[in-house]
Amino acid sequence: MKVFAIATINQTIPRAEVQRHLPDEVPATLQLYLDGWIEQFWFRERLGPIFLMNVDSVEHAHSILQALPLVVDGVMTFELMPVTPLSPLSVLIKKAH
Repeated sequence: MKVFAIATINQTIPRAEVQRHLPDEVPATLQLYLDGWIEQFWFRERLGPIFLMNVDSVEHAHSILQALPLVVDGVMTFELMPVTPLSPLSVLIKKAH
């Protein structure tokens, strides 16, 4: 299943504190990519990353993300949004035949 994981960095934490975590966060994130859990990723300046995840369930995505150093230390949280192909497309294909 595909899940968008949209991060929010705690804005009350000084930027220097956030950057202090990056030497641990970046390798952990890249390992999730190499393991196939993160399919694509983007970054929003001062807000945090957005991941497109390929996981078994929303709960699975949650458990994976809870182990990231920034999440463990309360610096970042994620909103999880499961997504699927557009179901109305199948209706259009059936009408076209």
